Amino acid sequence: MSEDIKKEEKEEVSQEAQTSEAQEEQEAQEKTPEELSEKSELEVALEKAEDFENKFLRAHAEMQNIQRRANEERQQLQKYRSQDLAKGVLPSLDNLERALAVEGLTDDVKKGIGMVQESLLQALKEEGVEEVPVESFDHNFHMAVQTLPADDDHPADSIAQVLQKGYQLHDRLLRPAMVVVYN
Repeated sequence: MSEDIKKEEKEEVSQEAQTSEAQEEQEAQEKTPEELSEKSELEVALEKAEDFENKFLRAHAEMQNIQRRANEERQQLQKYRSQDLAKGVLPSLDNLERALAVEGLTDDVKKGIGMVQESLLQALKEEGVEEVPVESFDHNFHMAVQTLPADDDHPADSIAQVLQKGYQLHDRLLRPAMVVVYN
């Protein structure tokens, strides 16, 4: 793809060169012999060379910018490649947590469910998915679904209960934590 772009740029530069040469020839023909002597052929050639150099430098800088942007985009895609998968797995993780909270399960069943939950959490952690911290309420990471009156033991903007855990992938929020907040 970059070869096609380079080829197109070379064609554009050569077309511009031909166009500018034709214009200069036309201007030279229109000038009187006195004006021709004012600008020597060397000066005209130097101006052309400078013009071509400027065009080359601009094209080169544009190519570097395109490559830099493509690399940045590739890195972003790589960093957040598992976002959709993580969003799909989170409800299953919630269901495992609810299953562990059910009473009447045997210890073996609870142990098995706990092992599945831990393996899912470990796989998500390896991809960069982490739980949202719930020390104090932050509207960027938490969704308040209910409020309770604040008192001396529970200051305002402290979290009373976490109804559903929130998760983030690196610095991107996948799902806010649903919490009950003292207000």
